[in-house]
Amino acid sequence: NEDVIRIIAAQLAEIGDQFDKEIQGRVVNGLVQHFMNENLSREEITLHMSRAVRELTRAIPKDMEQEKAMLVLAMVLTKKIVNTVPSLLHRVFNTTVNYLNQQFHNYIVEMVSAVPQ
Repeated sequence: NEDVIRIIAAQLAEIGDQFDKEIQGRVVNGLVQHFMNENLSREEITLHMSRAVRELTRAIPKDMEQEKAMLVLAMVLTKKIVNTVPSLLHRVFNTTVNYLNQQFHNYIVEMVSAVPQ
């Protein structure tokens, strides 16, 4: 349902705007270096992204749903990395999709099904 997806996207975008201001450049630059390292496998880069997201979640408000915060942080990090080095778009996008599928597939399905029709 497109309306459900729009509602969820608007909520996530609002949270993302808040997180965007708080993510330090050093975190983004560190991830950029990992993405640029051709010797790292997709799994290794996904692990680095996962660590960065977990580290950033320590600063989120305790009343915010942990999974939602981590999901948004992953998307904001993706945006910041691609804005920093646009040539990494394909690799960053694929890694992020892989990460989200591994970590949040069930949460995303639950979130979509929980929105009133």
